[in-house]
Parts: sequence; structure tokens; C-alpha cells
Amino acid sequence: MDVRDVILRPVVTEASMAEMDNKRYQFDVDVRATKTQVKNAVEKVFNVKVAKVNIMNIKGKKKRMGRYEGYTKKRRKAIVTLTADSDEIKLFAEE
Repeated sequence: MDVRDVILRPVVTEASMAEMDNKRYQFDVDVRATKTQVKNAVEKVFNVKVAKVNIMNIKGKKKRMGRYEGYTKKRRKAIVTLTADSDEIKLFAEE
């Protein structure tokens, strides 16, 4: 699996934005990705040093549309902690 295929998108919520001050970043990753693959992908793509990676599987929620039921897509979320001497990840372009 290529390093660009491992990380799908950053998770942008109030809680995840607050954790960015502590150098903890959340990403949606491929459901088959391991902690080692996530660590290597973040280090190569963003050019930072990773201290720790936590991964959790999130089940799809049950949704209804009229009388039809289904589930949203399951996903895998990685919480990446950077080392103290590492640079921050710039997710948004600053002008």
C-alpha cells in the first residue's frame, strides 16, 4: 500500500482542533492500515517525527430514509502524537 493511500483525510472537529495545540492530530485512514503504516505515512507526507499512534475502528451508524434502513460507511481513525521537537502539521493554508 502506497503512503498516500494510507491517509484519507484529516478529521476536523472542535475536539480535534483543540488537541492540535498538544501536537495530537486525527486522520481517517484506510481500514486495512496498521499503526506502523500510519506512522511511516505521516512521517513521509508531512515531514515530521511521530511519537505515538492510536487507532480505533468506528462502526457505521444506522440511518433511515423513509421505510428503508441502512448503515453509514465504517471507518478507521488514527490519533497521531508528534514528538516535542517536531514541527507542527499545517492542515490549512495560511495567507
